[in-house]
Amino acid sequence: MKKRKVLVLVKPVGGEITPFDGAALEAALSLEGAEVTVLSMAPPASRDALTALTRLGDLRVILLSDPLYAGSDTLATARILCAALDRIPHDLIFCGRQSTDGDTAQVGPCLAALRGVPALTNAMETPVLTGKTVSVRTRFGREKAPLPALLTFERFTVLRAPSIFSRAREIELWDNKTVGADPALCGLEGSPTRVLEAKENEGGRRSCRFIAPEELPALLKELSGRGAKEEIWPEAERKLPHIAVVGERPYRRAAAVAERVSVIRETEPEAILREVERLAPSAVLFPADLWGRRTAPALQARLGCGLCADCTDLKTDGRTLFLYRPARSGNVIAKIVSAGLPLATVRCPEASGDLIVAAGRGVSGELDRVQAFSDSLGAELCCSRPLVDDGLLPYERQVGLTGRTVTPSVYLAIGISGAVRHTCAIENAGTVVAWNPDRSARIFDCADYGIAAPF
Repeated sequence: MKKRKVLVLVKPVGGEITPFDGAALEAALSLEGAEVTVLSMAPPASRDALTALTRLGDLRVILLSDPLYAGSDTLATARILCAALDRIPHDLIFCGRQSTDGDTAQVGPCLAALRGVPALTNAMETPVLTGKTVSVRTRFGREKAPLPALLTFERFTVLRAPSIFSRAREIELWDNKTVGADPALCGLEGSPTRVLEAKENEGGRRSCRFIAPEELPALLKELSGRGAKEEIWPEAERKLPHIAVVGERPYRRAAAVAERVSVIRETEPEAILREVERLAPSAVLFPADLWGRRTAPALQARLGCGLCADCTDLKTDGRTLFLYRPARSGNVIAKIVSAGLPLATVRCPEASGDLIVAAGRGVSGELDRVQAFSDSLGAELCCSRPLVDDGLLPYERQVGLTGRTVTPSVYLAIGISGAVRHTCAIENAGTVVAWNPDRSARIFDCADYGIAAPF
């Protein structure tokens, strides 16, 4: 049987391989008879983290590092990796869904488009190889593609530990003399997106009044039916002439900053590209959902332009579109501009029911109780990202920066600490009630009512 050659892309963050990349590498190592190569575009300080991977088996590890690459955005990074891949034989490309420092999920799909291979994103299991095809269960369902193909992985498994008898080996060190990427397309010079400024994210702050657990039923009855906060998008004094949106959901945000808005149907990247070329808009906006995160980077690769992920605000002076997105796990808001045709995935609040009960890691061991409690209230059960990453609840229930943005009348957060990447997605809830035994938890800064007691 011919051995499959699997190339795994990893990015160490804080001296460690991210959980998503770890799942991708474990999937590659689990494929019987696969020849695995690990490639990482990272600073020299990542050498130790990558050297440790050589203890996991007979795999080749390459550190791709050059001062020329500093400051590369997602497009520049994908272009550099694309050049490196020309020098590494492979049938499959595996990578994590996203890095934990950028949270854009753009490099994988963008790289697939540059290579001209299919992208199966958000894989939830080790794929199955049959002949010249690969199939895998993803967040979209069961998907199949011809080889070669690129797959991005959710945190569906944990990377194995090395044997106590294993020894680390030397890794290969490559720079741009080896890769031969066009210097004009690398680093800051080759990056169409620019961060103009970054400020502390202070959105979503509320004034919390603490109550006892026994007061909650009466409070929920009182709040029922009040509705969500009205979503208001201030009209720009000077607007861009024309913005195209893919699907209806980004329409209102585009209309606040553009004189004219054209709607393109959600379809394949090639068809969207033809419409964009025909319409010649000033910018193109996608919804920041799973489909948008998979499709927008493919358009980015074809157009060679910048893409800003998960935008929460748009502003313009009539000439330039300013894109605002949470960064550093949501703790800061970055103001970004893009050279050429700006592309962006935009956070679009979803219509929500009257009451959402959301579970966090603090009650991960009591989900049956939380589900029963939610059912007794007639509420929709949602969760924060850790419960999805740990496989306890499906992605469709995740609320947060990389999940849903919700607008219920009442949002009841149980066992949620209140990281900005979660609270940025509940800012338009009518009333937020937080239940956490830690009175110092950040979630209370973003709540109208708080219960500082065990659930």
